[in-house]
Amino acid sequence: MIKFYYHPSPNPAKVALYLEEAEIPYEVVPIDTRKGDQHSPDFLKINPNAKTPAMTDGDIVLFDSTAMLLYLGEKTGKFMPSDTPADRAQLLSWMMFVATGIGPYTGQNVHFKHYAPDPKEYAVNRYDFEAWRHWTILDARLADRPWMLGDTYTLLDMAVWGWARAVPYALGADAWTKLPNVKRLLDTVNARPAAVRAEALKGKYPFKTEVDADARKQMFPSNARLAA
Repeated sequence: MIKFYYHPSPNPAKVALYLEEAEIPYEVVPIDTRKGDQHSPDFLKINPNAKTPAMTDGDIVLFDSTAMLLYLGEKTGKFMPSDTPADRAQLLSWMMFVATGIGPYTGQNVHFKHYAPDPKEYAVNRYDFEAWRHWTILDARLADRPWMLGDTYTLLDMAVWGWARAVPYALGADAWTKLPNVKRLLDTVNARPAAVRAEALKGKYPFKTEVDADARKQMFPSNARLAA
């Protein structure tokens, strides 16, 4: 059975959604990143990058949510586009756009707006600008199609859903007025039973919610260099 190393944050959420949508049996291994579970020797054997999610499938070990989604899609054949060079090129292009643009810029925008010490005007401006730029590209992509690749719901939409859930926190409460097509995708996926089950995972485990001094130490180890 698949072991799924999970924390309730955007990247694990999209893999959880795929597992639920594809009805793949799996065992959740909670990794509380605010308590430092990601730095434990046992977890580092699975993901030396000390991030969630990660996964084992028998003797197969995977980390990085994009790699995990593509692995699961190729293994099961579910929620994949038609197997043509053109469709596969679109899948890979947009998956990497989410992996290298949407995720990092949205995540850094959240970090500098909500967690970084002052002064931070330059960093907030840069990451807010880039996050908005990337989400606007996605919104334009969805303007004339129900899903990212057209008429078919795929694992790419699950990848977008994982981060779309964080848009108000990253970009502001009024962000949906400027991103109506992303909001439509989010609402449509949220209504799916698999998404309800994926969201419910976070309530099944006692994850730490406080961002106290110890949580900051575990989440932002780079801060130790400033103290030194």
